[in-house]
Amino acid sequence: MSRNSLSGNLVSGHKARKRFGQNFLVDEGIINHIVRSVHAKEDDRIVEIGPGQGAITGPLLQTCPQLQVIELDRDLVPILLAQFAKYRDFKIHKADALQFDFSQLISEEKQKLRIVGNLPYNISTPLIFHLLSHQDLIQDMHFMLQKEVVQRLAAKENEKHYGRLSIMAQYYCQVDHLFDVPPESFHPAPKVESAIVRLSPHSKLPYVANNLKKLDAVVKTAFQQRRKTLRNSLKSQLEKLDAKDINIDLSKRAENISLEEYVNLSNQLSAL
Repeated sequence: MSRNSLSGNLVSGHKARKRFGQNFLVDEGIINHIVRSVHAKEDDRIVEIGPGQGAITGPLLQTCPQLQVIELDRDLVPILLAQFAKYRDFKIHKADALQFDFSQLISEEKQKLRIVGNLPYNISTPLIFHLLSHQDLIQDMHFMLQKEVVQRLAAKENEKHYGRLSIMAQYYCQVDHLFDVPPESFHPAPKVESAIVRLSPHSKLPYVANNLKKLDAVVKTAFQQRRKTLRNSLKSQLEKLDAKDINIDLSKRAENISLEEYVNLSNQLSAL
């Protein structure tokens, strides 16, 4: 995969590629910690995004021999196939995860995917939203991300990193910041810290938006002018509502409003 391909043993002849943002994970302690966090079972339908040189792939295959992976770097495909040739059900999809249809990996009714991997900074947010569009097919996701992105995913209202990504991810999922990964765990070492996050889609949404596009639009507009109060940042939309019907404090700023309040407000606006 791109930024931090998960690999404990550097393969001779294959160098980390800057255009894919590759930094290979070489810290066995971190690798084992990730594998323990995933806690794979034999009958799990696990999909790894960006196996790199196979550090996580190997331990996962030992437990889950029908593992499937998605790899963009074509030069890594023959390396992985040779490395794991003894696993007959191991399958590689040579594809860009951003364009990949994850629903094709479901072979049985009620079966759900468990997704593992690391997401490069430049595609992490769009790929997470792409995966959330398949959230009804997903049991959970364990990702290596830039630490700042994990902080944004997990942040609550009134916290520094709270924003649109926090709200839209938490609308669909329980978000757990599991642990951090220092730069020296990689070769070559990246210039940023990384972290592992678990995203677990809600079996039942805690708050239901009647119109998801409206919710996203309200949140996006509010955070585009995050230093303004909601009364000012959402002025054109709020004019359509009777002031007495608005049950949130409009003197607050975007980062002070909870997910539940954003959902309620968007439902009021979508009903107009």
